[in-house]
Parts: sequence; C-alpha cells; structure tokens
Amino acid sequence: MIIYGKNPVSELLLNPSSEIEEIFLYGDDRRSNTSEILNAAKGRGIRISNISKEDLSKLCQSTSHQGIAARIKDFKYHELADTISQAKERGDHLCLVILDHIEDPQNLGAIIRTVDVLGAHGVVVPKDRAAPVTPAVVKASAGAVNHVPISRVVNLNVVIRDLKKQGVWIVGADSSSSISVHQEDFKNLDIALVIGNEGKGIGHTIKKECDFLVSIPQSGVVSSLNASVAAGIMIYEIMRQRLSTSEG
Repeated sequence: MIIYGKNPVSELLLNPSSEIEEIFLYGDDRRSNTSEILNAAKGRGIRISNISKEDLSKLCQSTSHQGIAARIKDFKYHELADTISQAKERGDHLCLVILDHIEDPQNLGAIIRTVDVLGAHGVVVPKDRAAPVTPAVVKASAGAVNHVPISRVVNLNVVIRDLKKQGVWIVGADSSSSISVHQEDFKNLDIALVIGNEGKGIGHTIKKECDFLVSIPQSGVVSSLNASVAAGIMIYEIMRQRLSTSEG
C-alpha cells in the first residue's frame, strides 16, 4: 500500500511497529517540511528514493501527496476482541464506533481521526459495501489509522448481537429520534455508537438491534449533518460526560 502526505508518513515513522518498505520523495530532500521525516527514515534504515513529481502522482494516484509517500505492507485490521480486552484492562467504559456501510473514504478517514483525538476505543467496519482503509483514508485521517484499532467484520448484525451479550449498549445515531444525545447518560455504560450510511442512514435490521436511538438538536435550515460531523458531535458528547465524571 502507498501512503502519501506529510502527516500520514510522519505518523508511520513515529510508530515503531509500522513496516515501511520505502519512502518516495519529490524534490530536494533538504526541504524544511520533509527533513525531519527523512532524518527519522534514515535512522531506521529505510530506503529513500527521489522520483519526479509526475511519477509520484502516478504512484499515489493523487496529486495531494505533498511531495512525499511511503510504501508499506498491506493495512492490518485489528481483532475486535483485542480492542475490547484492551479497554477492559485499562478499566475504561467501552466506546466503539460502528460504521454501517460508510462509503466515502473522506468520511471514514475523518471519523477515524475524531476517534483518535477524542479517545474512543476503536472503529468497526463491514467488509462489503463500505470503504476499506485505503491511501485516501489514511490521508484523510492524518495518520490516525496508525493509532486507532480498526476491525473489519463480515456481518455487523452478528457483531452487534455479540456485543449486547457482553453488556455493551448499542446506540444508534438517527436524526428522526426525539431523544437528544445530550439527554442520555453515557458515563457508566459500555457503548457502541452506530453511524449510518451517508445517504440511507442506519439500515433497518441494524436499527432494530439498537437499544436506543439518539439525535443531534438542530436549529438551522439544513436538515442533516455530514456523517463524519455527526459522528464527531456524538463521540464528543459521550467522552465529555465521562471526562466530567472523572474530573469531579
């Protein structure tokens, strides 16, 4: 897989477990915006290749590479059981984000970045009819895919039912719900927040599996929020409640 952009490549280098095979650079390797990256790469003994701007764009299949890219081994998804175990070991109340067929790589990347920033525990995506982790997702996440456990599963319904057996509450984000996300108490619950598809929302069968549905209060003219924005608001509210409890 080719990862491109200054922040994603920097995050890879900061992660000692990342398996970087080669770094590609366009232009002078003494540029101030890449010198720190290259010094770190040289320190790890990673091969650095200078190529033309055109070849770099072809390699990345994008012109948004900021003059630098890295070849890594294919992205490794995490086992969901490991993510849950790690949260329990830290004594945390679980906060997973389940994405019901999010198709836009930019939305997926933005949600992963938000999960990292706000401290939720992981992301779950389905294998079919959903965006996988691609170079565009890595770029949109600003490298957060290197820090957030992402699990790819065959059947979301089966996963949700298994989570419920483990005492996890399934919360669906649904703009038609009369219950505001601010009205619910998430402080002492293990939560899996379900964010629906950009156009269709949460699928019917998954919505039936949710323990409750919540919405975001709106006062503007536009009737709905972008999936990544809605996810950010809801994740923030869940984590805000928990932080206020710990501070109290």
